[in-house]
Amino acid sequence: MDLTPKHLPADERRAVTVRAVVALAASQNPSEITTAAIAKHMNLTQGALFRHFPSKEAIWQAVMEWVAERLLARIDHSAQGIESPVAAMAAMFMSHVEFVVEHPGVPRMMFGELQRADMTPAKRMVQTLIQRYGERLQRLIENGKACGELSPALDNEAAATLFIGTIQGLVMQSLLAGEVTRMRRDAPRVFAIYRRGIGSAS
Repeated sequence: MDLTPKHLPADERRAVTVRAVVALAASQNPSEITTAAIAKHMNLTQGALFRHFPSKEAIWQAVMEWVAERLLARIDHSAQGIESPVAAMAAMFMSHVEFVVEHPGVPRMMFGELQRADMTPAKRMVQTLIQRYGERLQRLIENGKACGELSPALDNEAAATLFIGTIQGLVMQSLLAGEVTRMRRDAPRVFAIYRRGIGSAS
């Protein structure tokens, strides 16, 4: 049966709401996105929106959960089957960049949550995402050291932090330029510099 946007199952309604917030965040300051704006974007009343989410905070938490699930799945898939740890890291780097190009509202929301003074469920989810991402990188880095691709003296935690920070820098530059797609052009050159920095001395 064909379901109109006004008559979706609860799970699908929540998923559509999350996608609406991500879309809105691509073109405006996430802190200024109101539940009224979300409802209007979805052609709903606020009352209908709050039947699926008890508060705006709950919506933001659902969005961050969506981001974490999809970004980690994306980078895991990109590295799957690649024997070289460094090549796997390169694939993760490029797939993360592509994720941001596809969803430019996501980094805006993440930066906004991390800047908040209070510990919200959404902020905690962002922190958990970064922690889990870092753990994946550190495992690859350790494997890279074991097989001789990376310097044995390399600081795993610092290298993982720099990897994520490098992507965040690319994101910031693209947002400042108002051209998120420039990340596709810049990412390979930037990763090449990162790669030389962490590489084996041999």
